[in-house]
Amino acid sequence: MQYISAVPDSAHALPWPRRLAVMGSTGSIGRNTLLVVEGSRDRPFAPGGTEAFRIEALAAGRNIALLAEQAARWRPPYLAVQDEAGEHGVDALKKLLPRGYHPAILTGPEGYAALASLDSVDMVVAAQAGAAGLRAAVAATAAGKTLCLANKESLVLAGDLLRALCAKSGAVILPVDSEHGALFQCLIGRRPDDVARLWLTASGGPFRGRDRAFLSTVRPEDALRHPNWSMGAKITIDSATLMNKGLELIEACHLYGVCADEVGVLVHPQSLVHSLVELKDGSLMAQLAEPDMRLPIALCLAWPMTPPRAVVGISPLDLAGAGTLSFEPPDTDSFPCLSLARRALAGGRTVELNAANEVAVERFLRGELAFTDIPELVRHILDSAEAGEASAGAPGMPDRGPAAPDLSLALARIEALDAATRNRAARWHAL
Repeated sequence: MQYISAVPDSAHALPWPRRLAVMGSTGSIGRNTLLVVEGSRDRPFAPGGTEAFRIEALAAGRNIALLAEQAARWRPPYLAVQDEAGEHGVDALKKLLPRGYHPAILTGPEGYAALASLDSVDMVVAAQAGAAGLRAAVAATAAGKTLCLANKESLVLAGDLLRALCAKSGAVILPVDSEHGALFQCLIGRRPDDVARLWLTASGGPFRGRDRAFLSTVRPEDALRHPNWSMGAKITIDSATLMNKGLELIEACHLYGVCADEVGVLVHPQSLVHSLVELKDGSLMAQLAEPDMRLPIALCLAWPMTPPRAVVGISPLDLAGAGTLSFEPPDTDSFPCLSLARRALAGGRTVELNAANEVAVERFLRGELAFTDIPELVRHILDSAEAGEASAGAPGMPDRGPAAPDLSLALARIEALDAATRNRAARWHAL
């Protein structure tokens, strides 16, 4: 077991104030990040009472109305959006900004990457959804930033590359995922040889205990009702299919340098135990808290300090009031996505897995596919890839090892395979 990057102690932590670029500022993680920053303004906790955080850059996709509101509040010198022109483009955004405020506005994947590697930024919150966040995460890592990583797809697509870049640039990766934030806290100070196994917990989603016959009738609005967490649409559907836990399993292997057999999954419907570390003496270390993403976000932003609860904005967990905590194995017959993720990791097909799943979720939300078609589409793509169809004319993954010889080439190969897989997934039809 070896963590993906160095983990700074108090003597080597970032100075205050920490200069933030929030990638995906209009999404759930981005909005919660800005809430934590707002809380730190009202309740200073950095040494000497200094300002804890300074917003240097905000990046969004097409929600320019909310981005303009955020920009008006924080006045960062840099913004980024997905489109250069049109109703969600630069000129449209400029019309929404306050008079006298003229930030530089960058566009597209190259703009996101440039924002994440600005000299004036030392901490990047990578909260863009899906594969769209890859370029910014890679750019931040290559530039030696501290990366607060919520975009698990970056590790799913390019975990080996990010590990190599951390070794080369000295970048630090801190996990924003609640499960990986929990593992991170339980592992700090532990010798790697003392750890036997990592355990990820899953709520089971809104359809825990349901069979495939019921699942075939599920509508998008049903799947978007998560019982415990408030999240974006894509991750909420992934939670319902258990693909989110499959992606987190792959993420765990890259973050902690373990193999898939050393990562287990438990369904925990209460979502209060966020993950566990099994030690070789048979004991378990767990992190428990209310299900609120502000906690893992705040822990990353303030690392290695523990921010005051008033800054985080959540209540302490009332164990007596919580009642029974229950655990059960996942039902991989009704929810096969977790097994598909293990299969993809073992076969080196995680790019195809992620691309197929993203397309399947989009098509389900548009009403083109049934809920049970999501794993079937993913299975079809993996079957085709393993049969050799996917590699015909499609570039392979970057070289494994200490460093990829050419960063732009490595990214181009990943993105080409991602695009080719999406094209195939878009054409798939259920039998």
